[in-house]
Amino acid sequence: MTSTTSTNGTASAVTEPYTVELAPGVRAFVQPDGGWCLNNAGIINSGGRTALIDTAATERRARLLRDYATAHGAAPPTVVVNTHHHGDHTYGNCVFPEATIIGHEGCRRETLAVGHQLHGQWPHVEYGDIVITPAAVTYEDELTLHVGDTEVRLLHPGPAHTVGDTIAWLPEQGVVFTGDLVFNGGTPFLPFGSLAGSLHALDVLRGLDAPTVVPGHGPVTDPGVYDTLERYFHWLGEVARKGHAAGRTPLEAARDADLGEFAALHESERLVANLHRAYAELDGLPLGAPLDLALVLGDMQTMNGGKPMACHA
Repeated sequence: MTSTTSTNGTASAVTEPYTVELAPGVRAFVQPDGGWCLNNAGIINSGGRTALIDTAATERRARLLRDYATAHGAAPPTVVVNTHHHGDHTYGNCVFPEATIIGHEGCRRETLAVGHQLHGQWPHVEYGDIVITPAAVTYEDELTLHVGDTEVRLLHPGPAHTVGDTIAWLPEQGVVFTGDLVFNGGTPFLPFGSLAGSLHALDVLRGLDAPTVVPGHGPVTDPGVYDTLERYFHWLGEVARKGHAAGRTPLEAARDADLGEFAALHESERLVANLHRAYAELDGLPLGAPLDLALVLGDMQTMNGGKPMACHA
């Protein structure tokens, strides 16, 4: 796998996106260092057609993605697959008016429900002219796309990162785009999904046996990342069970938790949000049931030293 330079031939700055060739006609669009709102996307060029897996959080970054996707005379994207509804993966949909947006039915529903969600969380970011553009084509369990000669299988693992996640699997190329089911180097984020469901999603991903894994955030990696996530989820569940049994709030449990090997993960403030989700499941709420988002965000800010989380887009 090789990194490329920017489309004008000059070397990209460290904080600018870059692409990684994964297979002929398949690239990852990687936004370092994968923190808040710095997601990855996928580019598929095959048989004169172009498709994307996810977009970006700002108009400027989505236009950079468009430049990469159409470099060297490639056709503009006619398909955009959204792996879930969060704005860093969907805000840039509007930059691709030629494309049909595809996502799980839960992704469309939540995209419409939350609207300009990132504007509310980070109002000072220069997002550009963002028009909320939900999926026009939805599916329930599985859907197969053909982009030229490239087969793309879309799979819904159930509630995990969100209630509307999609895995994009390219079986012939051995590549899987996981969306935010996988963070590589960052703390997972579960308040919109499920702890139990995230463990199930790892089983689904392992079953695909794809040697190349494109996470929602962080560098392109391999299936070894699943082991790290599984250990984190089991550790999280234990912290939650002990705290819940002791009558402690998620914030109290998070403050006293020994992160151990997970101290190296970015955005450690997400622990308290994940504990809110784990507590909800211990209380018997349905997987993916809505949480008190204001409380979750407030607790994360407290865990972040009283400062708002930094959006890097």
